[in-house]
Amino acid sequence: MKWALVILGIGLLTWGCRETVERALIYVPSRELMGSPTLLGLTHREVWFHAEDGVRLHGWHVPGRVPLTLLWCHGNAGNISHRLDNIREIHRRLGLGVFIFDYRGYGRSDGRPTEAGLYRDARAAREALIREGVPADQIVYFGRSLGAAVAVTLALEAPPAALIVETPFLSIRAMANRTLPGSGILFKTRFDSLDKIGGVRSRLLILHGDADEVVPYEHGRRLFEAAPEPKAFYTIRGAHHNDTYLVGGEGYWTAWARFLAPLLPPGEETTRPRGSPPS
Repeated sequence: MKWALVILGIGLLTWGCRETVERALIYVPSRELMGSPTLLGLTHREVWFHAEDGVRLHGWHVPGRVPLTLLWCHGNAGNISHRLDNIREIHRRLGLGVFIFDYRGYGRSDGRPTEAGLYRDARAAREALIREGVPADQIVYFGRSLGAAVAVTLALEAPPAALIVETPFLSIRAMANRTLPGSGILFKTRFDSLDKIGGVRSRLLILHGDADEVVPYEHGRRLFEAAPEPKAFYTIRGAHHNDTYLVGGEGYWTAWARFLAPLLPPGEETTRPRGSPPS
């Protein structure tokens, strides 16, 4: 059935309706929020802001114990509420602040998703976080899957303190060709991280599960090879696409902490607070 739907979608791309079909194949938004950080005991602020084209967007700002704050660009499905458990673990284990926002068409954000629109949303989220009082040099971009492509693009325009991408793909065309060889050329939407990664001048960490069933592990490796120094790569042994932080264990969190350590003032540590239970 999945193959039949993909082939039908590819066929529709060749006949017309390109924008509608591409949106349906690439974006899987959910409007209903399934909870909030408060349910997990996390203090947070609701943040409303506007993209440069006037679209109203929504996000959560969870302050951290250390000066660094993640600007989180999430993947193509669900909304920010589907990342609550992951937010809690990052906050608990690393002490990082988190600013996670919904793209247009996701959660409580207005509009409909497009590639150009998501880039606008990320730029607006960065500006909103700065208005929240977080200095630009203390912002770390974090992107997962589709969000990795958004974060890479933002890093070219406004370099962060560091860039972390997890389960990144090379491009939409490369993903389409993996499903049906030769079909990538039909897609107008690019999200071409391979073309852009060479221009990133921020410290870079790429994390990828070697059992990823959605985005091939090789995509992460190729992006790493194309990126300039300083850079680091961490293989999450046995991790699939959506269980990285659950499967990665202590090694996964250590990779985060070691990468971020040079960005912190002396005496600050991105480790779980004393007395917190191990996973």
